[in-house]
Amino acid sequence: MANMKEIQDRIRSVQDTMKITNAMYTISSSKLKKAKKALEDTEPYFYALQGAISRTLRHVPDLEHRYFDERGTVQGKDRKVGYVVITGDKGMAGAYNHNVEKLAEDEMAVRDCDSYLFILGEMGRQYFTRRNMAIDTQFHYTVQNPTMHRARVISELLVDKFNKGELDEVYIIFTQMNNSVAMEPRMIQLLPLKKATFEVKTPAIVDIHQEEIEMVPSEEAVLDMIVPNYITGMIYSCLVESYSSEQNSRMIAMQNSTDSAKEILHELNISYNRARQASITQEITEVISGARAQKR
Repeated sequence: MANMKEIQDRIRSVQDTMKITNAMYTISSSKLKKAKKALEDTEPYFYALQGAISRTLRHVPDLEHRYFDERGTVQGKDRKVGYVVITGDKGMAGAYNHNVEKLAEDEMAVRDCDSYLFILGEMGRQYFTRRNMAIDTQFHYTVQNPTMHRARVISELLVDKFNKGELDEVYIIFTQMNNSVAMEPRMIQLLPLKKATFEVKTPAIVDIHQEEIEMVPSEEAVLDMIVPNYITGMIYSCLVESYSSEQNSRMIAMQNSTDSAKEILHELNISYNRARQASITQEITEVISGARAQKR
């Protein structure tokens, strides 16, 4: 059995660890609330953009536009597919990073195409570099404190590559936070857009108010302005969802660590009390033995 000094040292060590896990839990909780609030403030604008695209396609259903071009003539190894993978900059977040990285690997494994990786987050960059997987070395963006400016810069880069034909498809892989305990990695397509995404289920045609709209200078020019901003909104939403999921995962991990530390402290306190009782008993025994020896 460890002596009282060793047990006291272990108790102090566990208590120091609990202070750290409690502090990290509090910090992650604060960051989570801040990120969610920022997303709620910007969502109405991007919902309005989505509505504008829906209205445009409803009035011009046969419109051919580059952002909706599936490029069906490009197939197999000639098809260039870009994957934007959002991971964390730090660890200690449970399986958060592993789940996203695994989904990205699985998706690339089943596609017979030329894949391009755009990694957000230091953990993801280290992971794919260790596996000798080619990543865009110029794509260095942090995932801490997502901002609209960062999402716009990323969006402009991806849209430019798509317009130049350097990419035929663009996907973003992120972690969606369903609730405080359920998070799942997801992949959605950024480009090309699918018209079915913007179809609005409406009642019978006779019940719809038939609006008249004029698009100046043209329908194509309107979409040229709206779609890049819509892509920016999608990227920003994914950044915030992933950031929130990371903070939530870290909160869960820190809470589990704190609970484990409490259990260890409980066991250590029991061991300390036993050692202390044994020490007291030994001292009493030595006093009694000494008293008996003096009487003789």
